[in-house]
Amino acid sequence: MPLPKLKPQEIPLDSPESTNMFQPGPDKPFVATTDAIAMYSNEVIVACWDVLRQQATEHNGLDYLQVFEDDSKSEPLWFIEDGPGGAITALLPSNY
Repeated sequence: MPLPKLKPQEIPLDSPESTNMFQPGPDKPFVATTDAIAMYSNEVIVACWDVLRQQATEHNGLDYLQVFEDDSKSEPLWFIEDGPGGAITALLPSNY
C-alpha cells in the first residue's frame, strides 16, 4: 500500500516552533475525524502517523501542522498537534 507523501513543512525544521513530537499520552489523545478515516482508512492514517513520529524524532520536533498528499484523493490528510490539554488529530482541511 503506497502511503501519501509528506509535504515539507512551511517553517524551517530548526525553528523554535518546530518542537511537536506527535507522541500521544494520557493528556494528549490521538484521534481522527470520521471524514479522514473514510477517505484514507485507519491503516493509512496510522502508517502516516508513524512516519511523523519518526520524522519528529529525527529532527527533534516538527511544526504543529503536517500535511500528507495523495493525488488520487480530493483532499490532503492533515495532522495537527494541539498544545497542552489538546490532542493529536488526523483530519481533512474541510474538517478544520
